[in-house]
Amino acid sequence: MERWLREYAWSNLAPRTLARHAGLKGVRLYDARHTHASLMLKQGVNPKIVQERLGHTSIQTTLDTYSHVATGLQEAAAESFDKLVSPKYNGENEAVKEHY
Repeated sequence: MERWLREYAWSNLAPRTLARHAGLKGVRLYDARHTHASLMLKQGVNPKIVQERLGHTSIQTTLDTYSHVATGLQEAAAESFDKLVSPKYNGENEAVKEHY
């Protein structure tokens, strides 16, 4: 068997076979890749890291593709900042005092 054919067969059939054995019907490698990226972004992984793991040449590709996941990122960033600087969350604002 030609090398390219073996590689093609492995890259396309093995994930399907593994998915079938795991009881997951109709799962494509692309689906697993998309889920992986979406979960990383939802967990707050830096989009640059996600871009590098996916092999996208541009961060814009990653952000455009996964913008549906990023809808809550602005709110999470604002809340995180509030926790850092707000007396409501941070008692004496130690982080702010240390900075200034």
